[in-house]
Amino acid sequence: MTIGIYFGSQTGKTEMVCAKIKNELGDLSADPKDVSEVRGDISQFLEMDGLICAIPTWNTGEEENRSGTAWDELLEKIGNLDLRGKPVAICGTGDAAGYADNFVDAMEELHRYFEKAGAKMVGYVSTDGYTFTGSKSIIDGKFCGLPVDEDGESDQTEERVKLWCTQLKSEMGL
Repeated sequence: MTIGIYFGSQTGKTEMVCAKIKNELGDLSADPKDVSEVRGDISQFLEMDGLICAIPTWNTGEEENRSGTAWDELLEKIGNLDLRGKPVAICGTGDAAGYADNFVDAMEELHRYFEKAGAKMVGYVSTDGYTFTGSKSIIDGKFCGLPVDEDGESDQTEERVKLWCTQLKSEMGL
């Protein structure tokens, strides 16, 4: 089984988090790819047994195009794929102190389009232990993926990634 890891990044922090995810999953995952390199051909999403997609929140407070990365250009195309039953997990980077009202909002946007494509969404995370005031990425009381705050809580990233990858191994049947 091969899990594809795809990211968009503005500052390199999202890419760095994906490297940590790859390290935790080892041979179960492919090397992380910048989604800007696959813009023209997202059909490779279909070839993977599962996906982990990481996105920063850059355009805070917006309803659309929240990441400011190549993900924004791909959302409609993703929604038109047939990913029926394919496990997909979302990871989002954000700044809970600087943007407390919009913490990791872009995760929800990406989640919505993968769900529209029929993906089996996995990797939901409790809001416990996070300090923020609002997020569009909360679905049924949980984050719709792994939130990571490399700006104010980088000391917690390793443990959060480790726990999340353990959860994903179970939910994806790895």
